[in-house]
Amino acid sequence: MATVQTLNLLAPPLHPDYTPPTASGSRLSPPHPAGHRTLLPVGPAYLNHLKLSLKHAHDFDALDKHLEEEQQKKLALEANGTSAEDDLGVGDEPESDELLNLDPKEWKKHDYYAVLGLSDLRWRATPEQIKIAHRKKVLKHHPDKKVSSAPSSTNNLLQFTGTNTNDDAFFKCISKAHEVLSHPEKRRQFDSVDPQFIEWEEDLPSTSIKSKKEVDFFKTFTPIFAEYSRFSRVQPVPGLGKVDATKAEVEGFYDFWYNFDSWRSFEWWDKEVNEGSDNRDDKRYTEKKNKSERARRKKEDTAKLRGLVDLTLGLDPRIKRIKQEEKEAREAKKRGSTPGGTVKKTKQQEEEEKKKAEEEARKKEEEDKVAKAEAKKAKAAAANAAKKARRAARAAEGGA
Repeated sequence: MATVQTLNLLAPPLHPDYTPPTASGSRLSPPHPAGHRTLLPVGPAYLNHLKLSLKHAHDFDALDKHLEEEQQKKLALEANGTSAEDDLGVGDEPESDELLNLDPKEWKKHDYYAVLGLSDLRWRATPEQIKIAHRKKVLKHHPDKKVSSAPSSTNNLLQFTGTNTNDDAFFKCISKAHEVLSHPEKRRQFDSVDPQFIEWEEDLPSTSIKSKKEVDFFKTFTPIFAEYSRFSRVQPVPGLGKVDATKAEVEGFYDFWYNFDSWRSFEWWDKEVNEGSDNRDDKRYTEKKNKSERARRKKEDTAKLRGLVDLTLGLDPRIKRIKQEEKEAREAKKRGSTPGGTVKKTKQQEEEEKKKAEEEARKKEEEDKVAKAEAKKAKAAAANAAKKARRAARAAEGGA
């Protein structure tokens, strides 16, 4: 028998500056027998009150009306067999007879996005959208639901014979599609060979195009690289850009796509081992064959993308513009013009000025030598004169 344990907890004292809130005239519910409930300035109810009153200038009556309308919409959606969560872009695609008559045994040939009604979203579909699409298909095609909706005579026949004449083949296709698309690795394998993408690849521009007049460059090649960007391990992927793109942008685009790192693989097309075969040699041979085929297809895919990049580079009108700008820059540099408007001296002018400076330096050096020589002569003459003067003075003194 359970026992009750009592804990003695002491509530912390109130802050000295605490003042009790004033009573509010707003009511959250009808009057309570012990008095009416007041709206306290705390909790989610008060936050909703502020949001309505300050931002939208509404009151609680408007909130109640809005909630009632939302509830009615939700009930209407549920009455139609849908739910309020179905507004994620998942629509009701028409189902052709060919789609409904798919053979579950040929599961590798199915378009699973079409099976779940996601033909428009395809590889862009989120896991939530796949889950919603699967639920809608199950509600529509579940075998039990079809049996329950059949006429009573049919149900009596089923009970009498003990067999189910309802063909649940398409329901098996739905289950397989959900199994593949909800598994990240299996979905990546399927996306690598998406039937719609394979069909689109067959219509790509031929590498034999040589003239730029044959195609509208940006209209033709922009969507091509946008489609191939789904396979890039590195995200985001640079787009083709516009006609006025800079040299750095153009070079960055081609550098990225010439070194494109693709996660695309071709395991989906692997051949299965024969059912009931326990021979290890058969399994090893099949695995070796599959590995060789995957490598070959990967190599072809890389070569195809490289050819598209080469074709794009050869037809890109921006390359001619960039080369022309570089040529003009080189010619301007050769002419010696600078952004400031000054003119650089040519090599010949610099050599002439150098010779002139050397000539002036030589002349100045000769003049200095002449001046030094004259100064030396003047000094020697002055010394001789002084010497003669001293001799004359001594001779005069001796004569006296």
